Amino acid sequence: MKPITEALLSIVIPMYNEQDNAVLLTQKIHEALPGYNYQIIYIDDFSTDDTRKVIKGMQDEKVHLIELKKNYGQSLALAAGIDYAEGEYIITMDGDLQNDPSDIPAMLEYALTDDYDVVTGIRQKRQDSLVKKIPSKIANFLVRRVTKLDIKDNGCALKVFTKDIAKGLNLYGEMHRFITLLAHLEGGQIKQVPVKHHARQFGVSKYGLERVFKVVADMMLLLFIRKYFQRPIHLFGIFGVLLIILGIFINIYLVIVKFMGEDIGNRPLLTFGMMFILGGIQLFTIGIVMELLIRTYYESQSKRPYRIKKVSIGDQKV
Repeated sequence: MKPITEALLSIVIPMYNEQDNAVLLTQKIHEALPGYNYQIIYIDDFSTDDTRKVIKGMQDEKVHLIELKKNYGQSLALAAGIDYAEGEYIITMDGDLQNDPSDIPAMLEYALTDDYDVVTGIRQKRQDSLVKKIPSKIANFLVRRVTKLDIKDNGCALKVFTKDIAKGLNLYGEMHRFITLLAHLEGGQIKQVPVKHHARQFGVSKYGLERVFKVVADMMLLLFIRKYFQRPIHLFGIFGVLLIILGIFINIYLVIVKFMGEDIGNRPLLTFGMMFILGGIQLFTIGIVMELLIRTYYESQSKRPYRIKKVSIGDQKV
């Protein structure tokens, strides 16, 4: 492994209408990383101000600008930057100057000396309004309770990834909120460290209370992917069988009642019994179809449902 100052670092920063922050952020990164080998990758997510013009005007050989053709959102902007990145370590942060680049060297040391795949920040003395703090606290609580992963600050954008883990992340929609959880699902070893946080000085925040509802919806999708992506029949098939069994028991009961001389033709229970059986058959069929799709996904692309972290022979890593 190269010394951390020799390894190439890729600092990936999505930008949307941050014309007043770009130059100052670049200066702070340069001040924080003297002697390091790094590239700064700005991804302009189709800003409507002069963000692109300002970044180009810096004429800095360490600055790379990726211009997206339309506004895709933060997740896909991050994905574009990570795909482009060449560094052995990939660092993500926001472009609003609320993250402090001076925290990066200490985070890198954890990644190198303690062999962590992801080092993520916990914002100390967070300088945000209640409109941002409340949704963030709710989202963090929900993620911890549902996923059982004790990440104290999922919303902190300042993170250090090894190249292997970062390149394996499948970011889409608004999954950047769960990027640490995604890394965990890829087998990443995670370290949480306190980092500084500053109030926004320029520009306008892009977050609001509606974030909570988006978090809940995205988390439900993520949980399905986590537990049932490889074997969807375990979800749909089990529920389907349970509904079929329930429908059969209802109909057996109604047949007994019929033989006892009661009229069952107008009873709502008969309708429910048939609906449960038909619904169960549909769920079971969906599970089979999804199972075949997943099999096709892996086999057609020569993918494997596992990732190898390292291989050793004796005491030597291969």
